[in-house]
Amino acid sequence: MTASTPASTSVSTSASKPVRTRFAPSPTGYLHLGGARTALFSWAYARHFGGTFVLRIEDTDLERSTPEAVQAIVDGMQWLGLQHDEGPFYQMRRMDRYREVIAQMLKQGTAYYCYSSPAEVEAMRERMRAAGEKPRYDGTWRPEPGKILPPVPADRTPVVRFKNPLDGEVSWDDVVKGNITISNREMDDLVIARPDGTPTYNFCVVVDDWDMQITHVIRGDDHVNNTPRQINILKALGADLPLYGHVPMILGADGEKLSKRHGAVSVMDYPAQGYLPEAMLNYLARLGWSHGDEEIFSMEQFCTWFDLDHLSKSPAQFNPEKLAWINNHYIKLADNERLAAMVKPLMEQDGADFSNAPALSKVIGLLKERANTVNEIAAAAMLFYRQPAPDAALLVQHFTDAIKPALADFAQRCATVEWSKESLSPMIKEVLAAHKLKMPQIAMPLRLMLTGQLQTPAIDAVLELLSRETVIGRLQPYLV
Repeated sequence: MTASTPASTSVSTSASKPVRTRFAPSPTGYLHLGGARTALFSWAYARHFGGTFVLRIEDTDLERSTPEAVQAIVDGMQWLGLQHDEGPFYQMRRMDRYREVIAQMLKQGTAYYCYSSPAEVEAMRERMRAAGEKPRYDGTWRPEPGKILPPVPADRTPVVRFKNPLDGEVSWDDVVKGNITISNREMDDLVIARPDGTPTYNFCVVVDDWDMQITHVIRGDDHVNNTPRQINILKALGADLPLYGHVPMILGADGEKLSKRHGAVSVMDYPAQGYLPEAMLNYLARLGWSHGDEEIFSMEQFCTWFDLDHLSKSPAQFNPEKLAWINNHYIKLADNERLAAMVKPLMEQDGADFSNAPALSKVIGLLKERANTVNEIAAAAMLFYRQPAPDAALLVQHFTDAIKPALADFAQRCATVEWSKESLSPMIKEVLAAHKLKMPQIAMPLRLMLTGQLQTPAIDAVLELLSRETVIGRLQPYLV
């Protein structure tokens, strides 16, 4: 089909063709949650079919693309564990290929030089707006049989435009949204190369998807308007067409587009806040996709289950509380040594002293059940790794003359009791019975003296971790 032929295109791909998906971010900022979800869906679909997942960096926006943004994308993908099979490919390193294809299209007549200046194009659009028409390029330099083109301006470098079909329509079965049909009359002749020869976004995407043999394009629905243009260019090149699926955006809890006011939106904000990658993956997988009522699942399960039929047509809403709940689930499952390696640097920044202190992995085992983030574990664990500084007013309130004999008895028993929760717990109960006290009456002053805090895990567990020597040493100043 040539570009001047009426086009009615239904996109399909051969079921026998190996699945090849791609994630193609523009490095103009951080890897945001929507991009990460797109990458996850594309990666999982390739894994489901034993296919290939391609990473491509679309860096032709020279004014906004930065090396730092490229690194942020790579870092985000690595943290999530979304390993690519090919790439990363960089569009700026493929300029010769794009120019080769443009030259081919100029020769075949599916593209042409346009010498209209930006001011002239804007004047065309203004005239159309005034006439109540859709503003567009009017085809002044579009070659047609029998048409005489204007004289070529001597002082003007042309752009290259794609010769879009004038009639017919582009129709594709979007795997998320269903059938979408766009009239070719809604589209003008797209600029595919700027005056300096630099190819434009929509053209580079087409050549890349063609060369990389991409079979499935899963991306955000902000790209829907680009798809008919890309389909027409692919058809003009005689290329196979991928299947397209446009995923609705992620909204904040207030129903508005997700932004910084909703909290962290960069993927790399989340490890800094104490979230685990497996929790983020699990959460993102459920934003716009479902497998029955399953809420918690491994990535192996996700790749086994994932298909395009169960992608939602409606925008998903980001729920920080749900993410925290999932993160708590994975923290409870996580190896204590792994968590310790994440927690220790945070505690060191807070002045933790690890000398003569309990093993951090054991402390984490005690604390992680109630923690929603790694950072919460680090904050809670500090009570074991710094000298307690109890509030004087709280000591007066809880360490009364009536309690002192019981604490002295407790300290004396600490010298001989077997140092385990199983022995410490009944010993405390014996002290309470002997002095006719209730648990809070002795537990509160103990917590203050030993940790400086009123809120801690169970007192017998705290005692066991602190060690006999530490407990007796910290109690001694209060009992002289």
